[in-house]
Amino acid sequence: MKSAPKVAPTVSQVTRHLRSLADRATLVGMSRYAIPSDGAFGVPVHKIRAYAKELGRQHALAQALWKTGQYESRMLACFLADPERVTPALMDAWTRSFDSWAICDTACFHLFDRSPFAFAKIKSWSSRRREFEKRAAFALLASVALHDKAAPDEQFLATLDFVARAATDERNFVKKGVSWALRGIGRRGGQLHHEALQLARQLAASDDLAARWVGRDALRDLQKSRPTTKSKSPTTKSRRPS
Repeated sequence: MKSAPKVAPTVSQVTRHLRSLADRATLVGMSRYAIPSDGAFGVPVHKIRAYAKELGRQHALAQALWKTGQYESRMLACFLADPERVTPALMDAWTRSFDSWAICDTACFHLFDRSPFAFAKIKSWSSRRREFEKRAAFALLASVALHDKAAPDEQFLATLDFVARAATDERNFVKKGVSWALRGIGRRGGQLHHEALQLARQLAASDDLAARWVGRDALRDLQKSRPTTKSKSPTTKSRRPS
């Protein structure tokens, strides 16, 4: 996906380059998307991704950039880290420091979903208390549902209980993540589409406001959209342990 790693720049060099890519409009616009801008430079995501492509996989550099706590540096770290070197401890440590949906979703969508520990972390994080840690469970589930073509149905069926329990969480970024995950599972087709649709209907009829919102949001999508991937049988082997 990316070119072979080159000589790693220092964190200071990376920071200087990120600053050079910044623009005021992006920084001002972050607040409109509920992204904390304190300490941010205002670098558009497409420029961060282009810079990551130039650098190639740089796992040690990614870890050092994450430790800075700086927004664009952490975004870049998500693209530079090597999925094959990501450990459960790293996943937990990064997730505990999520402070926005943007960092959460980028890590889950571009890095964590390629880890063999993804399903274990979905289960673990689904009961977390902090908003973005809990969102991470469902952002990761949605990402795996989209990207892991080999995962068997049974692994996703087991996550529907997590979806049902978390659907009553009224926090904005949690319930949106739960809906995203439920829609992603349903789009895999076959039995998963049927089960996701059934759960969406149950939630839509709930007396709980948050659960009803999740159910209706997912239902609109699942009733009109066709599955984008072919569902796998429960006996299909996956590269991810359950």
